[in-house]
Amino acid sequence: MKRAFDLAIAIPALVLVSPVIGVAALAVKLDSRGSAFYRGERIGLEGRPFRILKLRSMAPGADRVGPAVTIAGDPRITRVGRVLRRTRLDELPQLWNVIRGDMSLVGPRPEHPEYVRLYTPEQRRVLTVRPGITSNTSLAFHDEERLLAKHGGESSYAVALLPQKLALDLEYVEHHSLGGDLQILGRTFVFAVTRWFRRSSHQQ
Repeated sequence: MKRAFDLAIAIPALVLVSPVIGVAALAVKLDSRGSAFYRGERIGLEGRPFRILKLRSMAPGADRVGPAVTIAGDPRITRVGRVLRRTRLDELPQLWNVIRGDMSLVGPRPEHPEYVRLYTPEQRRVLTVRPGITSNTSLAFHDEERLLAKHGGESSYAVALLPQKLALDLEYVEHHSLGGDLQILGRTFVFAVTRWFRRSSHQQ
């Protein structure tokens, strides 16, 4: 049922947002050299690696010259990339990952292999479900880049933030349901709309 639900939402959603992705991809190309899309390795269901698809928000090759996590004010982020990350538009292409079966609409966010290697046997239980585009953890840590900048950068991620995120993800693994997923999607939609209006009012 969860897989059928994912496809029923992701396919029409991708068709609907394709023009937005197209315009954003053009903006990325005009702003900096390189591909409009980023395909980074992540760890998915049962520990299998896959390539996550995003609109590129950083300079080409940024993942090879810096940490696997991003901190507020990271110089690798492009001008257009700042807008994409602030509005979460860079995440829209992950609907294709959902259609392919790499991801689900709701589930633990897929992690970089570098950090998955640090998981304890208990924490690896998050890999028993498909990773998702959104989750309770994503909402709770929506300001992660600023938290990292405030508390010591990359070194604080593995020690402090990652265990907290995994604890919330494990709660999802234990209690997830279709009704719960609908609630998370609803909360994500409300959060995104509220955030958009708040930023628009500040700019005015």
